[in-house]
Amino acid sequence: MNQSNSSSILEKFVNTVMGVKTGNQQQYPNTSIATTKALDMRAVVVYKIGTILQIGAMILALLGMEKLVKLIDNNFDFPSWVSTVLAGLFFALLSIRSRIFSLLDNTRSRQTYDQVIRPRWSPPPLVFPIVWMVIAVLRVISSVLVWQQMNHQFLVLPLILFVVHLALGDTWNTIFTVERRLGAAVPVVILGPWLSAVVVTAVYWQTNPVAGMILSFSCVWLTVAAVLVLRIWQLNGSEPLYPLKLTSVEK
Repeated sequence: MNQSNSSSILEKFVNTVMGVKTGNQQQYPNTSIATTKALDMRAVVVYKIGTILQIGAMILALLGMEKLVKLIDNNFDFPSWVSTVLAGLFFALLSIRSRIFSLLDNTRSRQTYDQVIRPRWSPPPLVFPIVWMVIAVLRVISSVLVWQQMNHQFLVLPLILFVVHLALGDTWNTIFTVERRLGAAVPVVILGPWLSAVVVTAVYWQTNPVAGMILSFSCVWLTVAAVLVLRIWQLNGSEPLYPLKLTSVEK
């Protein structure tokens, strides 16, 4: 097997695991562009409601897991490791597919990243799903450690902050990747995914220092990502830092 085939298999595997749609998998009959500098208030409301509802849905999932694990822990017919495996699988679902709880369009694709002007130092597209796959594993490990530290409770501050962080990341993905709002993506990536990652890492660290150290890698990566989003915005016209009204255009 040559290096090209190996790379192709790796790319297909990573994109499948992370749910990233490549150019060959996507069809874009329509696109949208900003034709004015007007603020799209409807979009702002949709983002807020979508994020809040996603957080609420994931908190309900935490509640459901807490009740399920409690039943398992109180049933002596189950080995002690069963609840830990279930918790790990649950955190893996959240880390890789948190968008299933979102009402917003959170399609993972490379379309926007492939089409915008990027700085020379920007990573190739395949790097992103690989890094996020690694971060997903680190999130699972650190979250399980926190969950164990909190006596198998899910409805606790560290894990609630964790799902808030995931929801903010999904909303940012809608803004940047799906809707290509390069201006709005700048403050959202800083005040959303980046800042919440710092907060979650700090709270994890206070709960279990090892968990905090494991999760800290995500802060490093999100810092790089935030700088990249800023540079892409600068290189592509520096549109206003808020959602602009978009007009649908046939491609």
